[in-house]
Amino acid sequence: TVNVKGLCEKEVKADKVIWPVVYRVMANDIQSVYDQTDRNNAEIISFLKAGGIEDVEITVSVPEISDKYATEYGSNDRPYRYIAKNVVTVCTGNVDAVLSLMSKQSELMKKGLVIVGNDWENPVEFKYEGLNDIKPQMIEEATRNAREAAEKFAKDSDSRLGKIRTANQGTFTIENRDSNTPYIKKVRVVTSVTYYLKN
Repeated sequence: TVNVKGLCEKEVKADKVIWPVVYRVMANDIQSVYDQTDRNNAEIISFLKAGGIEDVEITVSVPEISDKYATEYGSNDRPYRYIAKNVVTVCTGNVDAVLSLMSKQSELMKKGLVIVGNDWENPVEFKYEGLNDIKPQMIEEATRNAREAAEKFAKDSDSRLGKIRTANQGTFTIENRDSNTPYIKKVRVVTSVTYYLKN
């Protein structure tokens, strides 16, 4: 017998994105915090809808408010007593619209919104959920590559390739192609096939 592996790799574009738009509000009285939060939410939703995002794809979270005077190590000489963090999350299959909106975030900053960059707590996530559509084609290609390797081995050893003894599809992996374009994914599968050899 001969055991060979066949590889198939494919680059695909993400078909789903989760984009948290994170901003902060600072004020000295709690009512101002809520008023600013309401205004900012309305501005962000308007910005998103103008860029092609639907209402059902937008979720607004409850703001996280911290009172700097109430914290144990807080100092009362800070310029603002309350700091609120809020997140407006977009979850959509319209990846192109989100990429376009992400490049225009400065429009929100020009309106006075303190937008927080992509942080570890609220990362932008690009996903690929169409794996079932490309699985058969990729398995076929990986198996074909394995057979080509087996045929070369058989030829080099003056043998003929027989039937398949065992075959293992392997696990599909989906990773970012690189750190700069997380919306382009690399799908990879390795099949392992054992063939009988005939003299």
